[in-house]
Amino acid sequence: MAKGDNTRIDPRGRKVKILATIGPASRSPEMLRRLFKAGADAFRVNMSHGSHEDHRAAIAAIRAMEREFSRPIAILADLQGPKLRVGTFKDGKAVIRHSGHFTFDRDPAPGDETRVCLPHPELFGILERGQRLLINDGKIRLVVKEADDEQIFCSAEVGGVISDRKGVNVPDAEVPIPALTDKDRKDLAFAIEQKADWVALSFVQRPDDLAEARKLIAAHGGTGTALCAKIEKPMAVNRLTDIIDMSDGIMVARGDLGVELEPHEVPPLQKKIVNASRRAGKPVIVATQMLESMIESPTPTRAEVSDVANAVYDGADAVMLSAESAAGDWPEESVLMMHRIAQQVEGDEDYKSRVRFLEIPPDATTSDALAHSCMTIADTVPITAITVFTMSGSTARRVSRERPDTPILVLTPLIETARRVALLWGAHAVPTKDIGSFEEMIAKGKRMALRHGFGSAGSKQIVLAGVPFGTPGSTNLLHVVTLSGDELDKHRK
Repeated sequence: MAKGDNTRIDPRGRKVKILATIGPASRSPEMLRRLFKAGADAFRVNMSHGSHEDHRAAIAAIRAMEREFSRPIAILADLQGPKLRVGTFKDGKAVIRHSGHFTFDRDPAPGDETRVCLPHPELFGILERGQRLLINDGKIRLVVKEADDEQIFCSAEVGGVISDRKGVNVPDAEVPIPALTDKDRKDLAFAIEQKADWVALSFVQRPDDLAEARKLIAAHGGTGTALCAKIEKPMAVNRLTDIIDMSDGIMVARGDLGVELEPHEVPPLQKKIVNASRRAGKPVIVATQMLESMIESPTPTRAEVSDVANAVYDGADAVMLSAESAAGDWPEESVLMMHRIAQQVEGDEDYKSRVRFLEIPPDATTSDALAHSCMTIADTVPITAITVFTMSGSTARRVSRERPDTPILVLTPLIETARRVALLWGAHAVPTKDIGSFEEMIAKGKRMALRHGFGSAGSKQIVLAGVPFGTPGSTNLLHVVTLSGDELDKHRK
């Protein structure tokens, strides 16, 4: 993508971002283009499915589209994480009776209606009486009665049909296995090679999981790659503050949380995670089952529309489509529906007060004080853009954390920063040549605001930057400027 200043990048007309998952229904360059034009700001590459060749082709198509439309597009590589599964059965399946008993053991022999092998030695010896084992996304619920190093004896709270290699969830204990499997390590190396902007880590239980991922990212030369922690396990919720501190962003993986927790526990937990991420100034994605019925239907249910709307009202940075865009019958329509819901919500006269219901006092730093001042000024004086000059994107995150009513125009000489910012609430990133002086900064800020539709003659603009220029973390300058008719005439010429 060119780093020049000559191409206009049209705003989306909304502040929340849309993350669309790539899959068989959307992998072709033509469909990716249609999803982008429908409103997708970023694309999720699900490493649980598809080959590296499939992903490489999709990523190349996204980068080509990025050059075509001159808009930075974020790519998030989502690692699979470890999967716990039962062994096999004599007849391929068995029935566990309601209130009956069932045993997991280490015997590799095919199972029956009384027992099956659990090929994960890490689980033996850590489970205690009263803890749960959930099979097949929670359809079968077992409660531990006795457990030792050789077997786990359970009673069936909810029975049902259990079949070969069905998944196992252990919601009540910390599972002593790393978040990164051998497959994840290979997929992570591939994602860095392909210059993915974000990597999402699954099965996060503790801050150490993120520390290990960061070491691997650095070892593969991905120092500019942002790390997103997926909150999908109760153990992660218990250490939420530390995990947010260790990450660059957070994903609320509601589908997996809904398996390990009671369904009614998920909505307030979603709000808790969103609020905690916002307070920390880390982008937060609300994910999974948002427009689930659109996998097969061209229209969503009213409940699904309300679900997406609530995430937007809560101030999430991004909302995500999973199977709706990856494998569904209506991928383009799903993106367009999410786009329209977001626009409608953000056009609500109560949106501003609702998205700011969360009080976020600035940290005791110059950068945070200036970012907070941007919002205060924009609330007092008619401002058409908060223009941020940044190298790393940290200043843009600080301003975005305030959820200003005014669009954030992010100018950076680094395309990698522009792409990462594509997941940030309210941010409109433009790669542009670097600046070397205060006068050049003001002139460029005005020019970019006019070019990208963030102002007209007589309108005011806030410019936020750091001096000396090009020094990360040096934000110390806020300037309010007025766009003149002469500058508008120069722009038109």
